[in-house]
Amino acid sequence: MRPILILQHHQVETPGVFAEMLSERGLATQTVRLDLGQPVPPDPSAFAGVIAMGGPMGVYEEDRYPWLREEDRLLRAAIARDQPALGICLGSQLIAKAAGARVAPGPEKEIGWYPLRLSDDGRKDPLLAGFPARFEAFEWHGDVFDLPGGAVSLAASARYPHQAFRVGGRVYGLLFHLEVTAPMVRVMTDTFKDEVVALGDPSRTSAILADLDRRTPALNALARRLFAAFLSLL
Repeated sequence: MRPILILQHHQVETPGVFAEMLSERGLATQTVRLDLGQPVPPDPSAFAGVIAMGGPMGVYEEDRYPWLREEDRLLRAAIARDQPALGICLGSQLIAKAAGARVAPGPEKEIGWYPLRLSDDGRKDPLLAGFPARFEAFEWHGDVFDLPGGAVSLAASARYPHQAFRVGGRVYGLLFHLEVTAPMVRVMTDTFKDEVVALGDPSRTSAILADLDRRTPALNALARRLFAAFLSLL
């Protein structure tokens, strides 16, 4: 099988549990560190699928991060081919933009643990089938996207109506994180601590880190269910 392309935008926002599963299954991958200036591959057809990870930049900051234009081109081509693609956080915003939707700063940042609910379509979706109707996920975003034309909304939070969506049959965006492990949560909280402080809630850091040994196994069980279904699309 052709390798799976992983587009990584920051050193701490790795595929986490998804990477563990790829290794367990012996699947070949090619990771491109866009933040380090590594070039975006010219053609998504060279890969079995595409995974776009998170990052602190906005999809509209193309002047500051010129590689966003090339990533947009690649994702547009993947969407046109209905190639298996999965975007996480920033990656979901990039897929939404590539599919023609507006992406902009949202009403407030979601940083930490939030309850999500599946839509009727989400309960029937191949990647989310078997998920509880309501579940907790880890969030770290401030931007929001409109639902792309023709896309299906799969999950929502209290303030963000489109937390997950599907374009065509095999292109997915998840605004939330399932793949983060407890060490990843700790590293993200330290790396982006200024963003947490800016929320003006002195208790937010302790709330993010509370009970990780219980929360992350439950989160990662959902990650494994979803990612196994995604891999079956390849």
